[in-house]
Amino acid sequence: MSESNEIIDMPETFRLASQGFDRLFANDVNGAIDIFGEEGQEESPFHLIGLGVCAFLKAALGMEPDLMEDATECLALAESVAKRQVKVAKSSPASHRFQPGMEWEIIHTDAAVLLGLTHALSESYTGYLQCLYELNSAHTKFTKLFKTLYPNGLDDYPTPGHTPVVSRKGSKSSLRSDEVKSTTSGTAKSSSAGFLARWGLTSSTPAPPVIGTATNPPDGPIEEMILSGAAFGYGVFNLVLSILPTKIRRVVGFLGYNHDRQLALKALAVSAERSDMHAVFSGLVLMTYYGIVLLVSGYQADGEHMVKQYQAIVNKVSERYPKGTLWVLNKAKIQRMTQDAEGAIDTLTEGLSGDREETFEQADALLVFELAWALLSLRRYEDCADAFMELTQMNNWSYATYCFIAAGCYVSAGMLDEAQEIVDELPDSINRRKRSVPTEVYIKKKLEFYQKKQIRRGGDPKRYVEAIKISPAEEFAIFWNTHSHIDKATALAHIKDLSTLTPPVGIESEYMPAQPAPPADAILDLDTADELAIRSLILGIVHRTIGDYATSRMLLNDALKHFANVEISNWVGTVTWFERSVLELKDGEKKAAEAEAQYFDTAETEEEELKAQEKIYEIWQRTFDLGRRALSRSHALCTRDTDLAARLDSRIIMLKDEMKAKMATLGLEI
Repeated sequence: MSESNEIIDMPETFRLASQGFDRLFANDVNGAIDIFGEEGQEESPFHLIGLGVCAFLKAALGMEPDLMEDATECLALAESVAKRQVKVAKSSPASHRFQPGMEWEIIHTDAAVLLGLTHALSESYTGYLQCLYELNSAHTKFTKLFKTLYPNGLDDYPTPGHTPVVSRKGSKSSLRSDEVKSTTSGTAKSSSAGFLARWGLTSSTPAPPVIGTATNPPDGPIEEMILSGAAFGYGVFNLVLSILPTKIRRVVGFLGYNHDRQLALKALAVSAERSDMHAVFSGLVLMTYYGIVLLVSGYQADGEHMVKQYQAIVNKVSERYPKGTLWVLNKAKIQRMTQDAEGAIDTLTEGLSGDREETFEQADALLVFELAWALLSLRRYEDCADAFMELTQMNNWSYATYCFIAAGCYVSAGMLDEAQEIVDELPDSINRRKRSVPTEVYIKKKLEFYQKKQIRRGGDPKRYVEAIKISPAEEFAIFWNTHSHIDKATALAHIKDLSTLTPPVGIESEYMPAQPAPPADAILDLDTADELAIRSLILGIVHRTIGDYATSRMLLNDALKHFANVEISNWVGTVTWFERSVLELKDGEKKAAEAEAQYFDTAETEEEELKAQEKIYEIWQRTFDLGRRALSRSHALCTRDTDLAARLDSRIIMLKDEMKAKMATLGLEI
């Protein structure tokens, strides 16, 4: 490609490229690629970023290394061309009211953001460092653009649902909740009155309102794109920094970056309320973030508000692009995370129907992936296995992981022949890959573990699935936090199956009666610390899900007791302490609510109300002390050698931030 220094017709180029993005968001990926790749647009950063976005979405949704390389190549080229256009445009008349060339700076930062996210998709520490390097190169530009376009912060801008991004709704138990200020108010307004103020004078003409506010709205699509793009870039930059694994965050701290997650979410919400391509991307980022937090953080400071905001964004984008697969996906996620797995299955099944005019292959794979977890959450094991096996034909992220979970479902369904046939293929499948994903590293250890157990039990080594008593599907469901979103009937079925395995758990509950000891010469179902720890961990989680916190605590403690002697399950300790932290927060929240009802309903004087507040304050303070202590132990056990460490570390970070947010609503010291 030649390096042309000619100025590009911004309005016309943007109009043409916008048609491509409309096609993309409506599922017509091939149509979008045709528009972005049209002859004569080789020097258009908009079209190049469009090609990069198509490749990025395919890479992100399909988790395929080859597609990631394509995305990196396209985005790097878009970044280079946009950088040249910035220089050319600065000496040319602008088609908007902002500084000349700002539109190309937005595109340049878009490319940097997407390049960084592409590197982060690997979920490896190397990938996160590459992501940080890319974002580091654009950090100054992100900040400058944001402060220039939003000098007074973000409070004057609407967001989807027209509510704050993060609720700071306190309770009667908050001693200082009225004093807590939002962390999303943005940069402080300048106290200077300008040049005249230095001489004791004031201007009779007030300064014009900032472009982009209700009193001075953007004039045309280019200004809309610039405003939305600046909020998008700044929001993504800060959000990514805030959720990087702890080891990478230390590097961030060394570089001197400060990140504000609530400001990042507010910036993305402001962008999502606009109408350009960035609005859709900001909405997609927020959907992804809210979906992850609701799914795996275990506890949210205000989960009800988060679901409301999430739903508002999904509705807004769905109205504009009703056929978009990604919006169907997020609707189903909300349903599953609000314990409507049946509704999620219906939504996903309809979204995958064969009568659609356009399909987005990589997005369809996510629908099937979500469908598989929804089916697993209802213990529809054979259907779940079929869904995971279908995924092996839809993308190349990890054939072995999909198969291993499917095999676990077949074990649970009593279909051992099908399970054995699948696991027999896995070693060769994993060994053929140039680089194993973290789940595959663990799968290899599990296969050897089961083989040794079968030999120890005197069984046929070629039928080692017979030794599997706790389904690998349910074990992997721990990492995806599936057991926290199941209904009571499903939880009780899990309790029955796991508690009847030998040896007995040794812990009783309303839902788990005592089991008789097996004969002395009986072959035990579970004969290793690994299995005993995992059983108690799952039982602890499902007891918490149905509200039996006392038994949950005993079971999680039992899992920690067995963890001391595990052979390969080095992740059990960090996950169990994490689940203990979640338990303490949920239990404390319940006790605080009960105390509020008890004390405030009977309080007749102001003095009695103050005493009630003090008691509730003590409940919350004790709750956070216990929660932080457990989370600290979880973090200490999450080392680089821990299986799936990056995923677990991200969960720890999310829970820590939710805990801080809740403390802020209550006016407690963080």
